[in-house]
Amino acid sequence: MCTIIKIIAIEIVPVYTPEVNRRNGGWNLAEIRAKDTRTILLKILLYIIMTVFVVLAVYPILWLILQSFKTSQDYLRMNKLALPTNWYTGNYPFVWMAGHFERLIPNSILYTAVSVICIILFGFMAGFAFARIPSRATRFLYGSFIIGILLSIQSLMIPLFLLINFVGLYNTRLGVVIPYIGIGLSIGVYLGTAYMRGIPQELVDIARIDGAGYLKIFFLVILPLSAPAAVTVALLTGFSVMYGGLWNEYIFVDIITQSNRLKSLAVGITWFSPYWIASYYGRHFAALVIGLVPSALFYFVFRKQITKGVIGGSFSG
Repeated sequence: MCTIIKIIAIEIVPVYTPEVNRRNGGWNLAEIRAKDTRTILLKILLYIIMTVFVVLAVYPILWLILQSFKTSQDYLRMNKLALPTNWYTGNYPFVWMAGHFERLIPNSILYTAVSVICIILFGFMAGFAFARIPSRATRFLYGSFIIGILLSIQSLMIPLFLLINFVGLYNTRLGVVIPYIGIGLSIGVYLGTAYMRGIPQELVDIARIDGAGYLKIFFLVILPLSAPAAVTVALLTGFSVMYGGLWNEYIFVDIITQSNRLKSLAVGITWFSPYWIASYYGRHFAALVIGLVPSALFYFVFRKQITKGVIGGSFSG
């Protein structure tokens, strides 16, 4: 959000150089001072807005981290906004060992990574066909995928469970990944098609003249150019709360998998929920912090690519 506000500031805050003023008919000191004053005030307003957004985004995370260092007695007795009197670190090792998070975290990474990669690959393949082969059949198939955006994995829970159990994929990792891919494929096809319609047809024609087939054109020309849209799809399907990010999904994986060694991190966090263990709030907050760390690391490591991807994928389609 702050990045988008900066872009807006660059676009709407004018830059007054000597060349610009000469082009506009010469120097007018009063007009320049007035425009400079408006520019400064507008920048101050934008920085205030960005500061408010930063506080709203960072404060809940800091509050969560602070509560994880409290015992349940301190949490119930003290002010919820107060700092811990005694920084208790025992919540973290207990949660890690009791919840077997060393096994749940790789499961979540596997489910999310494999699903997102397949959604991008298959979704962009279909998007390439829909964007470059206009016909009644492709328009019908494209519309079918768009309707799929309205469906969530929770609304299909019972038929998916019956189908997975029938084909023998119950309590397997494949039984989790395949429905994840199917649910996320609609948003991948939609964004992939919208982005590829903006790629010049001349690039495809040149590759065809060089003797490349459609498969080679897709992997060597189209897919590298679609990196911004791919990052956008990865964020929406992997971590977005609005589109049911796979990293945080736990109801379906909890139903499809019976063995605890196949559960995801999101399921493990619910084991320490105050709904089940009413007196151990500190452990629940510690489990939430542990679940937050991998996604926070992902955003930190790929922050430049994410910024370019979100901006490019949003405005190019």
